[in-house]
Amino acid sequence: MALFEHPFVAAGSARPPVGDTGRMMQMMTGYWVTQVVRTAAELRIADHLHPGGATAAEVAAAESLDPDSTFRFLRACASLGLATSTDGKRFESTSLLDTLRTDKPGSLRDLALWGGAESHWLPWGRLADAIRTGTTPAGAALGAPFFDWLATRPREAEVFTNSMTAMTHNLAHQLADVIDIKDAEVAVDVGGAGGNLVQTLMRRHPGLTGMVLDLPHAGTEADASAESLGVTDRFAFVGGDFFDQVPSGDLHLLKFVLHDWDDDACVRILRNCREALRPGGRVLVMELLIDEVGKPGLEPLMDLNMMALLTGRERSAEEFEALFHRAGLELVKVSSSASLVSVLEAAPV
Repeated sequence: MALFEHPFVAAGSARPPVGDTGRMMQMMTGYWVTQVVRTAAELRIADHLHPGGATAAEVAAAESLDPDSTFRFLRACASLGLATSTDGKRFESTSLLDTLRTDKPGSLRDLALWGGAESHWLPWGRLADAIRTGTTPAGAALGAPFFDWLATRPREAEVFTNSMTAMTHNLAHQLADVIDIKDAEVAVDVGGAGGNLVQTLMRRHPGLTGMVLDLPHAGTEADASAESLGVTDRFAFVGGDFFDQVPSGDLHLLKFVLHDWDDDACVRILRNCREALRPGGRVLVMELLIDEVGKPGLEPLMDLNMMALLTGRERSAEEFEALFHRAGLELVKVSSSASLVSVLEAAPV
């Protein structure tokens, strides 16, 4: 349990550690906490409790909720460290809940909505099927492959895109710290959604022109993000599919792209990047890296998430090196960032 806080005990609690039975109960009911967080995000509880707090009746009135159910929900939030109450009636936000505020830069609200959405928990409910058959259960659980399912649900697709943007917002500066621009003039954020990563690099390097290649629905957000960061004059969004073609550039950035796909699909993406590189260009892959078996970490769990939702997987540095080799690339360097994400630099052979 070193990676995650005890799901039923608020930070700083003096409760004694539990034995194996207690720990197993926590694991078995962990999805309860996921749904509490998702519901808190959906009902904007963080906004309602900030800055001066509110009673359950006040929150219920603001969101058209049942007052008694709202009180019971806020009481559960308090038990998880998401809220506090000195009199048992008025609830105040905590710094933990504040991460879901809609007015907070890098808010995790959309990520919380996404993490508890049916497109996540329905495929995870069939994880055993994935292990039996070696195929993703998302199609059977959702009625269509994951990305096809998203394409028919604009609101869910919007939440997904926003959640990826939120994740990138919190990672972009940590990744930019270890990305060597060298003499690059054009950087292409391949599958970059809202473009926060390449736009962060553009702000740090005024001579850098940036592009995002993604499906057309992400264009509005990417353009708005570029405007908010003041880089519109050097930014372009390209609607397209990285399986077909990638714009030409000196740097091709692939953040959390390859883990969505199986090996053959990854090689196809990487080959398209290689073919579109300018002379001296490089491909930068940003992913979690699988380490030795038994090491605590998010990576093996994220690997199961890929198993449940998509055809991809988390990989070791050696496995990425093999993909690069098949695509005509050579692994040049692996850089660790201040986050869990590593940057793998590859160049044409």
